[in-house]
Amino acid sequence: MSVREFPLPDVGEGLTEAEIVGWRISVGDEIEVNQPIVDIETAKAVVELPSPFTGRVTALLVAPGAVVPVGTPILAVEVSDREPVLVGYGVGHEQGRRRRLRGAGRQEGAAPQQEVAPPASSGKPMAKPPVRALARELGVDLARVAPSGPHGDITREDVRRAASGAASVPATAPVAVRPVRGERVPVRSVQRQMAQAMVRSMATAPHVTEWVDVDVSQTMALVKRLRAEPEFADARVTPLTIAASAVIHAIRRTPIVNSSWIDLPDGTAEIELYPFVNLGLAVASPRGLVVPNVRDAGSLSLSGLARAITDLTERARSGQLMPADSVEGTITITNIGVFGVDGGTPILNPGEAAILATGRIVERPWAVDGALAVRPVMQLSLAFDHRVVDGASGSAFLADVAAYLHRPPL
Repeated sequence: MSVREFPLPDVGEGLTEAEIVGWRISVGDEIEVNQPIVDIETAKAVVELPSPFTGRVTALLVAPGAVVPVGTPILAVEVSDREPVLVGYGVGHEQGRRRRLRGAGRQEGAAPQQEVAPPASSGKPMAKPPVRALARELGVDLARVAPSGPHGDITREDVRRAASGAASVPATAPVAVRPVRGERVPVRSVQRQMAQAMVRSMATAPHVTEWVDVDVSQTMALVKRLRAEPEFADARVTPLTIAASAVIHAIRRTPIVNSSWIDLPDGTAEIELYPFVNLGLAVASPRGLVVPNVRDAGSLSLSGLARAITDLTERARSGQLMPADSVEGTITITNIGVFGVDGGTPILNPGEAAILATGRIVERPWAVDGALAVRPVMQLSLAFDHRVVDGASGSAFLADVAAYLHRPPL
């Protein structure tokens, strides 16, 4: 017999730390390979981890609520020297490496991982955490999936086939501590990730914000008409749906807004323009602000876009997002109008060149053919990285979005 430690894995999203939400086992319990043992919360989602060992739990090395780096031992198990071990967790040793975007055709959430050694006879389906997460998302019972992995493990492709019905830092000087004068709440997970991202964005990208008011009478009429069409019966059609379509349309005319500034190791820089649009949507969820994105949104029909937005926002608000939903966005929309706000100066997501804020729709006096009329008006606020997008390009893009919302070509 020997005691093996289980280090916190990088579950396939290139993340660096996670919070232990809760253990499903206790010291002294007998556990098996692939048995769910702990829930962890990364900066993107809550993920269930299965056991890599069969044996007896000798120690839970991290208490619930603790935030630990990837690679930190979290569990000790006494195992037989002949007992097979599941090792399909790739601990991140290349932290800080930039993951280049590869568009909608890539295998989502994939990262270099070790191979999976098969258990002798656990009787349980073999699958890594991202694969299990995908199976839960698609409603697939892993016990009914035929594995095709090199060691009898279930792959993402196996799960997708089953779902479709086919065959199966340095030391620093001490910092003075402020006296406590009120309640203090720990900053964890999503909130900490957001705070770090916003500080990084403001420190690296010179922000410029422009705004414009637009009469959205025809957008409101279009929303009303689409809600009555059978094609949109399974989607929630809102002005945000049309705004998303407007952004995709405007990118075709001003593609520079759908890009990233890339600092190179030799001190030079490049601008990467993306041939696809991974459209981020800022959503206020129970875990804090999250920004999942619609993959390759430009390839979708309006009804497909409406369904994708509906699915993402519902899963975000119910805490069911997967980590892969919130990485590799290329441009973002934030709908601050839902909070009764007219406009603002949104902060860029790191790595993106633009973010559009849509304000509330409010009836205002509006000049129409030389006379005053009362019209529904929305304010659009566009923030962009001035290293990448100049004033002319930013203005052209914003004007195109406004024109689309004023007269949707649909």
